[in-house]
Amino acid sequence: MSLHLDRIEWMPSPPLAPDDGPIDIAHLRRMTLGDAALEREVLTMFAAQASRLASELAALPPDASALAHTLKGSARAVGAFALGDAAAHVESLIRSGGNPADALSELDDAVSDAKSAIAAVLRQA
Repeated sequence: MSLHLDRIEWMPSPPLAPDDGPIDIAHLRRMTLGDAALEREVLTMFAAQASRLASELAALPPDASALAHTLKGSARAVGAFALGDAAAHVESLIRSGGNPADALSELDDAVSDAKSAIAAVLRQA
């Protein structure tokens, strides 16, 4: 039995975890069971919650760790994974007694990116 091998031009592999931007729309659709109205409602509520929690976290109140934990879970639930990771980093630094100043700045950037993506999604609706 002879094997016939053709030369195939190299092409890059897709990323292991696709980067779909600040909001993973496919994840959001799964979480909302494909209900477009529910997607819009969830995104609207999340944008408001993310802004509020980020503002509260900036003051580093006594419950800052819990606030970061809440934001982390909400972000991951709607598919804002970069924002969830940024909130997890803030939470970890607060719990370990580290200085979260730089992490809070990164969190603000992630909130801004997510809110911009959400605004774009809502405009398309």
